Amino acid sequence: MKNALKFYIDGKWVDPVTPKKLGVVNPSNEEVFAEISVGSSADVDKAVAAAQKAFLSFSETTREYRVGLLDKIIVEFKKREADLAKAISEEMGAPIDFSLNEQVWIGAAHLQRIRDVLANYEFTHKKGKSLIVREPIGVVGLITPWNWPLNQITCKVGPAIAAGCTMVLKPSEVAPLNAIIFAEILEAAGVPAGVFNLVNGDGPSVGEAMSRHPGIDMMSFTGSTRAGILVAKAAADTVKRVSQELGGKSANILFPDVDLADAVTKGINKCFGNSGQSCNAPTRMLVPEGMMKDAASYAKKAAEKFKVAAADQKGNHIGPVVSEIQYKKIQDLIQSGIDEGATLVTGGVGRPDGLNRGYFVQPTVFADVKPDMRIAKEEIFGPVISLIGYDTLDNAVTEANNTVYGLASYLQTKDLAKGREIAKKMRSGNVYINYPAWESDLPFGGYKQSGNGREYAEYGLEEFTEIKGIGGYEAA
Repeated sequence: MKNALKFYIDGKWVDPVTPKKLGVVNPSNEEVFAEISVGSSADVDKAVAAAQKAFLSFSETTREYRVGLLDKIIVEFKKREADLAKAISEEMGAPIDFSLNEQVWIGAAHLQRIRDVLANYEFTHKKGKSLIVREPIGVVGLITPWNWPLNQITCKVGPAIAAGCTMVLKPSEVAPLNAIIFAEILEAAGVPAGVFNLVNGDGPSVGEAMSRHPGIDMMSFTGSTRAGILVAKAAADTVKRVSQELGGKSANILFPDVDLADAVTKGINKCFGNSGQSCNAPTRMLVPEGMMKDAASYAKKAAEKFKVAAADQKGNHIGPVVSEIQYKKIQDLIQSGIDEGATLVTGGVGRPDGLNRGYFVQPTVFADVKPDMRIAKEEIFGPVISLIGYDTLDNAVTEANNTVYGLASYLQTKDLAKGREIAKKMRSGNVYINYPAWESDLPFGGYKQSGNGREYAEYGLEEFTEIKGIGGYEAA
């Protein structure tokens, strides 16, 4: 990759102000396979200056111009889908077929959705004799994670462009190569110089500099709650808007009327997708106490169907988790579940049989989990699920909401009316009844320590706007 050691600033591929390299590790074999440059506050200064200069003209562009620009980006994106899939598979461990069909596909879906939203979005409306206007907020700082990298890049960059903002992106230093390809896509699409800028680096060197920068008007961050707190604190002195999508510990309530085998299997499949590395994964399965034994049996069968293999292998399997740090964290939490007395149904500590290298985790199921156990409270971010018993549906709702997080809730029932009633009681930004198909125009975001703000479609676009009220727009 010719631009791996460069940053994209003001429409040009440039060297960092101070050269410093970082290896990118393939989690399937623990080997460094690429190098990137790590930026500094000086690189952020250059990127912000370019974005500020570009904002003066880009913020004045028409809706039609920006729709056309997104059309060009979509065309160039499709040309690079294979390159994007290979990069994501190598750097974060998504199996190659999953990488193309899910990781890359969802990026394209977000771009198409925001293009269609922009084509019909009304930025102004009359209110009495006044005019209400939504205008681009300015220069935005974007920090994206490694687990669904293109999902988060596209659902930030797309709406920012649609709103008329300019931006600086810092992707995860763990999975940065797909972002470099994405910058090449925007360059090929003819995005004006300075509208999109890319600076690689870690949180302390680049993320904090962006968050503190007086020239950045908004920070949009996706990542851990711990890091999100640091972004918010750094941004506080300049009173910039901070939109965050953070951690989760989503509950999956199985109502007493479910087909238990089907409900448990769907819950396991949803939880273990992407090797369990999804912030909205349903990691707490709440089942009626009397069904615990059967639920554990079905969960064991479902979990043991998951094959674990290297990311470059074709077919339907799960790959490694992203890094040694994540691997050790997951192993520690699995051991805590054993030590605290949960029933280990399948899986456990260590790699799956036959895999001696790579950050591979055994698909793991715990039953008889108590709410005060670490595995019931902490975000694990791996293929690990906890089965928790409940006596009444009201108590299940109470337990589901008994978490500092509030990103998603899952409800499985044959009684849709009851599901709708319970959905209103869930303290989470999203509630999914009976696993509906993914919708690109459903707002995404959390309650409590899962963050604030919303992404996707018009909800994402509006995050990047300010509201202006013009009184006396019409004569009295």
